[in-house]
Amino acid sequence: MIAIGSRRELLVDDALMERLEGGAALCLHQPVMREVALVCDRPWEGNMCGGYKTYFRDGDRFRLYYQAWHGDIVEDGEQTSLREAPIRIGYLESGDGIHWERPELGLIEFNGSSANNITFIGFGPDAIGVHGFAPFKDSNPDCAPEARYKAVGASDTWPSALYALQSPDGLRWSLMREEKLAMAGDFDSQNLAFWDARRGEYRLYFRQSNAHGRDIRTCTSPDFLHWSEPEWLAYPGAPHEQLYTNMILPYYRAPHLFVGFPARYVERPWSPSIEALPELEHRRLRAKASERYGAAVSDGLFMSSRDGRTFRRWGEAFIRPGLRPTGSWAYGDCYQGWGLLETASDIPGAPNELSCYVSDGYWRGTANAIRRYTLRLDGFVSLTAPLAGGEMVTQPFTFAGERLSLNIATSAGGSAKVELQDAGGIPLPGYALDDCWEIIGDTLDYTVRWKAGADVRALSGRPVRMRVALRDADWYSFAFCP
Repeated sequence: MIAIGSRRELLVDDALMERLEGGAALCLHQPVMREVALVCDRPWEGNMCGGYKTYFRDGDRFRLYYQAWHGDIVEDGEQTSLREAPIRIGYLESGDGIHWERPELGLIEFNGSSANNITFIGFGPDAIGVHGFAPFKDSNPDCAPEARYKAVGASDTWPSALYALQSPDGLRWSLMREEKLAMAGDFDSQNLAFWDARRGEYRLYFRQSNAHGRDIRTCTSPDFLHWSEPEWLAYPGAPHEQLYTNMILPYYRAPHLFVGFPARYVERPWSPSIEALPELEHRRLRAKASERYGAAVSDGLFMSSRDGRTFRRWGEAFIRPGLRPTGSWAYGDCYQGWGLLETASDIPGAPNELSCYVSDGYWRGTANAIRRYTLRLDGFVSLTAPLAGGEMVTQPFTFAGERLSLNIATSAGGSAKVELQDAGGIPLPGYALDDCWEIIGDTLDYTVRWKAGADVRALSGRPVRMRVALRDADWYSFAFCP
């Protein structure tokens, strides 16, 4: 028996479903492209800045960390190569999660001046910790003050190793210990770890190659230093694809669910189709250094999990390269950052929405950018049906609450109805489909009402099923609220 209590359930998988009927199906949604948040044009930044970035809310402000990095395709006689500058970590702050500023930190010197927003450059000649650096604020109640902010990061050398870092303020960093973490991996991506408050452990995700190419492993720790044996992620039913980043985190509105936003890396042979992509001259130049520099492309995916290891991964893109005529259709583009921010809508009176930040452009020219995308709260996937209709019936579950709230959107001609059944599938008196007032509108919090009212307290703790009938509607999530 599934016990959901009063937690929010998202329609991102079929874990609660017993059957679908008619035209009902799960549908992946894509975020909306918004404004460029940052053009990485400072001397310490460059055209490889947008790839790896981390952002989160910290009290009354928002923090964003990004890889400040530059690379040039250089022709030297008969040799063409990608020449890369050292990696630096830049830092931004915002009061609303939308408009960002570079604070003058005065921490690290660049070209004779510390008047910049550089917060970290790694330790020693190998720049230990800087590659794939992804900080988080540790909510573990036993966390030491000097380690309130933590991160994992790799050295900027090959072969690489992973190290644990700490900071009292999120700006001044030190190694938690001199030794590398005792695990094998490639670590040449954005490595990330976080405190999983629901399960009472730290969880780490990192990149390693296998027989199918680039993929992801995970492990857990009680103290951020001693980690379990890493395991490969599993994606039942999904094809073998190369995943460059992972960007996995507990979803803050339903922390029993993990959501991930990996970058899909696709290598293709040189062909007329590749030559038809934007900026052919520069693409040919990149291909002189390595064919994959000119022909490989990337986009963003979505996946979700209930245990942190087995993921429902969608094959369709969450973020596509799109119609942009410059800085697009190359690998390094469309990398989503690590984090989700709840921000205000630009429509007066509209509810808050999710903001995420995506690399815009890649290693060409002198700078690239970080662009904001938005999505409705819980809006990754919906159960959807056409106007002809469709239904979903859940497995039996128990709940705790007084009312049933839906995050749902219908058309003017569409609608939804909800029926509550006993564990055997018999409609409960007063809660049958014919007793439910027709649901129309577009809202994050619709209270379902039957003819006898909205109160479901009499059913709290009892095994029930839900039958939901949809017509030209999208249903994103539900919760039985106090």
